[in-house]
Amino acid sequence: MSEEGKQWPGYTGQCNPEVWNEKAKPPQPTEKKIGQLTEEQVDEYFREGVVLIEDYFDIAELEAVKEDIEKLVDYLADRLYAEGKIKSKYAEFGFYERLTKINHDYKGANVILHKLGIMPQSIRDLWSSDRLCNAVEQLIGPDIGGHPVWNLRTKTPQDEATTVPWHQDSAYLDSSSYDKHQVCAWIPLLDATASNGCMEFAMRGHKKGMIAMHQCCDGDTHYVMLEKEEMAKSLDVDLEKDLEILPVKYGSMLLFNNCIPHRSLNNLSGDPGEVRWSLDLRWQNYKEDYGFHGLADGITFRKGDDRSWRPQQKEWDDFLKIARITKYNMLENDEAIQDEILKDSFTLDTTITGPWMRSWELTHMNRHTDGLKDYAHVTWHSS
Repeated sequence: MSEEGKQWPGYTGQCNPEVWNEKAKPPQPTEKKIGQLTEEQVDEYFREGVVLIEDYFDIAELEAVKEDIEKLVDYLADRLYAEGKIKSKYAEFGFYERLTKINHDYKGANVILHKLGIMPQSIRDLWSSDRLCNAVEQLIGPDIGGHPVWNLRTKTPQDEATTVPWHQDSAYLDSSSYDKHQVCAWIPLLDATASNGCMEFAMRGHKKGMIAMHQCCDGDTHYVMLEKEEMAKSLDVDLEKDLEILPVKYGSMLLFNNCIPHRSLNNLSGDPGEVRWSLDLRWQNYKEDYGFHGLADGITFRKGDDRSWRPQQKEWDDFLKIARITKYNMLENDEAIQDEILKDSFTLDTTITGPWMRSWELTHMNRHTDGLKDYAHVTWHSS
């Protein structure tokens, strides 16, 4: 790494292998709990950096999430149609096709939905569920917080805006968090394949415990990017042997850490094409700094010294800033009220700007980086 490369605040050159490798595995609970991983799955997570957990969810949990997402798509279609931006509301199309049709009429509609940042009750219930937290406890211990960066992914077909390049998740955080272990669950809402945009990983690329040099931004997107050559040089990734595409069936999930390099593939499904919907949900020790540039705090799900602790409405209100909860709850009520309380979340602006862009060399300026001239204009919807 050149001396010039070290000037970027996102690059520290520090290595913290002890945070993520096999020695970091916390003491395992002695009692059996619903949703726990097997010993082999826990070992694979620390050894490889990612583990596929098959047939984990009750499908009813995920169907509830899909129903709530459909309400958000309804709202998006209503607003865009009222603005004269789409020719039809495309209500005759199903969950996996409708957003594609909307996005054909108004390019960036998928990003608008992403930016709404509304967390429906079904996603809250899933994220904080005893089953998932019992699995996460085996990876980071009993003090569990929900990380403020979560995502509803709207990967429409053949769309650069939703095709994420190689990166490490910590590259989006500030460097104070580089020695903090986060767990991410990637949960597709369909069978995710190489054809519709599943994930690819640089297996064992977390072993050095280092955040490599990234750049910003990729193409016409807000994404930071990690070159393959940099992975090989700085993270000891073997580009011939270590890159692995991981399809995931509906009802299954991937668990991975914030240090392993990964990307999402392009959605190649044909017209009208199926939307590869998915969720990113993240956890870490709630006692540690979440490292999101001072913009948002997490929410406490479990306390090791108080086994009865569960977040109540006040904790969710604080995390979601109250207004977000009100906005979503009103989706099922009077349409006039719905329109009134959601209008401040709705924007035709399809740019996304955030402080992670300042962490890395701006090798490619675009409409997203142009927003950096107004540093207060942060549109990452983390919480």
